[in-house]
Amino acid sequence: MNVSFEERIGLHGARIGIASLDAESSLNALSMPMIEALDAKLRAWADDPEIVCVLLRGNGPKAFCAGGDVRQLVDACREHPGEVPPLAGRFFADEYRLDHRIHTYPKPLICWAHGHVLGGGMGLMQGASIRIVTPSSRLGMPEINIGLYPDVGGSWFLARLPGKLGLFLGLGASTINAHDALDLDLADRFLLDDQQDALLAGLVQLNWRDKPQAQLNSLLKALEHEARGQLPEAQWLPRRKRIDELLDVADLPSAWKAMTALQHDSDVPLARAAKTLAAGCPLTAHLVWEQIRRAKHLSLADVFRMEYAMSLNCCRHPEFPEGVRARLIDKDNAPRWHWPDVAAIPQAVIEAHFEPVWEGPHPLQDL
Repeated sequence: MNVSFEERIGLHGARIGIASLDAESSLNALSMPMIEALDAKLRAWADDPEIVCVLLRGNGPKAFCAGGDVRQLVDACREHPGEVPPLAGRFFADEYRLDHRIHTYPKPLICWAHGHVLGGGMGLMQGASIRIVTPSSRLGMPEINIGLYPDVGGSWFLARLPGKLGLFLGLGASTINAHDALDLDLADRFLLDDQQDALLAGLVQLNWRDKPQAQLNSLLKALEHEARGQLPEAQWLPRRKRIDELLDVADLPSAWKAMTALQHDSDVPLARAAKTLAAGCPLTAHLVWEQIRRAKHLSLADVFRMEYAMSLNCCRHPEFPEGVRARLIDKDNAPRWHWPDVAAIPQAVIEAHFEPVWEGPHPLQDL
């Protein structure tokens, strides 16, 4: 199952629930059984009056959670070319239901987001009420590389970043360090990688019957005070003005042209993002543009419902299986995109990714 649960006893019978992702060899990437087990346990803990707080973490030094198990999905896509494989319908529904549960959790839910936090890991992290980053944190949405798009609520949090930063990060798959995450409201606290035990010890010692939020805030503030000296330099807010000017364009092909022109720029992070986009999936770039445009006026539940349609449609089309083949399976890093020219992708193809591919009510209508 690759996920474990424990409960630690605190004062007056209060208990702290700890959920640990335990798939270290795959950087704690989410599999279907992990998603199902996490969702069931979080549901049970929400209903248990003695559980006062939950900590979600990943075991191993390299990652909280680096995405989802897309290889298994792509195997299913290949068995059902041009169709939505049954596994995809279940996987995305369960994953988005879990993400939505975290966003709406009724108790303090702390996410310890160290190391790589990519794709599906961002889906888990961004809904938590207290998102902790560390000096090793590297956040990102790298789906442009594999022909998917920034899902798991990416439409929600990218659309809410300042200026054009959400669009830029979605197109260039740039990594976000701890300072950036705090700047962009993608994290709440900065602690050192070795402070997790101190945090747990503090949580157990709190009196959860008396002003728990104030006590929890004081604990986190004290720990963060010790860590502040090791905060890395900000990368993205200082570049916001240039990025806003760069992407002040009317359509995605213009944004693609403006960004990819920076491949040899003297500003290394911008040049790296430009190279990533140039080698990325043109269809994904259109989906990023459109999902951010649409998500600005959607509720959180409607964002997940929109992404569900997008994800199932990505499984019907050739780009996602080809991207995973090139980057993760054969690792030749030479994807042969079905639509290689960003300016030649029919608008109908883009819009088709937002259409339902199921009969009857929306599978996530109850969110």
